[in-house]
Amino acid sequence: MLLLPPPPPTRFPSTLLLSPILRHHFYPPPPPLSATSTFVTTSLSSNSSDDPIFLQNRRYDFTPLIQFLSTTTTATTFSDSGSDSPAFLDPTELRLAESFRAVSAPLWHSLLKSLCSSPSTLETAYALVSWLQKHNLCFSYELLYSILIHALGRSDKLYEAFLLSQRQSLTPLTYNALIGACARNDDLEKALHLLSRMRRDGYQSDFVNYSLIIQSLTRTNKVDSSVLQKLYREMESDNIELDGQLLNDLIVAFAKAGDPNQAMFFLAMIQGQGLSPKTATLVAVISALGNWGRTVEAEAVFEEMKEGGLKPRTRAFNALLKGYVKMGSLRDAESIVSEMERSGVAPDEQTYSLLIDAYANAGRWESARIVLKEMEASNVHPNSYVFSRILASYRDRGDWQKSFSVLKEMRNSGVRPDRHFYNVMIDTFGKYNCLEHAMTTFERMKSEGIHPDTVTWNTLIDCHCKSGHYDKAKELFEAMQENGCVPCTTTYNIMINSLGAQDKWEEVKSLLGKMQSQGLLPNVVTYTTLVDIYGQSGRFEDAIECLEVMKSAGLKPSSTMYNALVNAYAQRGLSEQAVNAFRVMRADGLKPSVLVLNSLINAFGEDRRDVEAFSVLQFMKENGLKPDVVTYTTLMKALIRVEKFEKVPAVYEEMILSGCTPDRKARAMLRSALRYMKQTLKS
Repeated sequence: MLLLPPPPPTRFPSTLLLSPILRHHFYPPPPPLSATSTFVTTSLSSNSSDDPIFLQNRRYDFTPLIQFLSTTTTATTFSDSGSDSPAFLDPTELRLAESFRAVSAPLWHSLLKSLCSSPSTLETAYALVSWLQKHNLCFSYELLYSILIHALGRSDKLYEAFLLSQRQSLTPLTYNALIGACARNDDLEKALHLLSRMRRDGYQSDFVNYSLIIQSLTRTNKVDSSVLQKLYREMESDNIELDGQLLNDLIVAFAKAGDPNQAMFFLAMIQGQGLSPKTATLVAVISALGNWGRTVEAEAVFEEMKEGGLKPRTRAFNALLKGYVKMGSLRDAESIVSEMERSGVAPDEQTYSLLIDAYANAGRWESARIVLKEMEASNVHPNSYVFSRILASYRDRGDWQKSFSVLKEMRNSGVRPDRHFYNVMIDTFGKYNCLEHAMTTFERMKSEGIHPDTVTWNTLIDCHCKSGHYDKAKELFEAMQENGCVPCTTTYNIMINSLGAQDKWEEVKSLLGKMQSQGLLPNVVTYTTLVDIYGQSGRFEDAIECLEVMKSAGLKPSSTMYNALVNAYAQRGLSEQAVNAFRVMRADGLKPSVLVLNSLINAFGEDRRDVEAFSVLQFMKENGLKPDVVTYTTLMKALIRVEKFEKVPAVYEEMILSGCTPDRKARAMLRSALRYMKQTLKS
């Protein structure tokens, strides 16, 4: 599509007849243009052809012009060779230009909006603006451009919209149209860049732009709480009034971003303004609260929904049910399903799936089977995903043997296993080192015509690596590529960890090069894996170099990475280096976790510095971190190492009083200390 020529100098003073509050998003389209009659009219108020009011309100038939432009469009494809002067045009075009010389700008705008209302006449709309500029017939080009940009964005022609916007300096109206076009086409990077540029140019965006951007973030699952808070700060600094739509969008976005606190803040704001949140908004809040285990608050919002006159439907009930299931509140889960039935709300597939999850997590397989029968009786057919969730719950509880009964029940229900089910089954066998079963499942999956995906291959490779079957893992890695499945970053991370465990450093380097040659950049997990394998092998310089490379690449190290480094130092009794790594972690703005502090205790213990080890315990208590069973067991080990056996029972007692359940290792430490103390007394 060709560009329009730049607008000619205006024949009148540049005083635009536009309202400062005009919004680019609300163009009420006039009735569609007919192919045979194209009129833009207003009532006649004068009979004098010399009266300006008569000239503005005349009845114009634009059909000849539209036909001429359509023909020109087809013939020339709108090249922006707008260099032809009107003086050299054929008489037909000159007569058309003269006949429409008195048409006012609002009528041209109305005609353009009509042409933009249909994709089939969009090129004619382009031609109209080009023709108006060529003959200098309309001076408010800002609105002409914004109307076209808006229409192009609505028709998924974002590239053409950008080309068009470059024909003149961006104004608030064209900025708004372009930002709206980017947001509607989910090009968030461009939308946010334009929003920042608009602010730098001293213009203020309107609330509709923010709504469209937030909706796009939510729609594309790119919503992030920090980005949303930045946008809200901009709205506050620009004194933008938040309308009901924007507030609803903010609530949903923060809920989807996993930030229920901010979602609740804006929910209170919308209610404080006397506005009613939408049902979908409340459902999003209930879901977010449930995901965080805040079921009491989720239930309160659910009750507010009913008190506000909104009748909860299946999605609302499911959102609350999901929270109860996640918290393991089986009785509440059963109660919410009963309330659904009393309210005349039909359970759907997700309702039954969640209830089956709840029963499976509680070990009530018979109850789960009853729910399956209820599904069939209600004409809601269970799918493979329902059975994969049952299988996953058994996997997580250690009942991998029940995988076969789940598969049998699934086949009895007439449900065919899909790729996801087989992936869960392979993962279940791999997790419990049943590699033979994992490979048999893999072969059955292929025999049923289901092609393995990257998750399948990664699961198989990983379980063989963890079992120390490195040659088989390498064989599967090669088979994956031979079968046309391209390794992803996760695949390379698994293989890098495998090679590091075998001290094959040249192969690690080669694999990293291959990974990058395929356009895959190392992520945080890659660098964490490298730091871990280098640290475990005592290659601390390489581990530190990985940290620095990661930071220079703009990636932020995680607590897990520092824990790997601290733990590596601890294994070798290098407590000073472990402390230095801990200090760098704090300098990077990361809060210490119980995991990394346990590694630090172990470092001091291995270095026979029991006093410093107990100072870490005190640090944990002062900073609101709850010591776990590993904390106390590691402290007991540190005391035994320096032969302070008499202090071990006191640590064991403190562990019990703090609410930690001693494990087998803790009990072994206690027995060892008591045995030595008895031997000392006898001697």
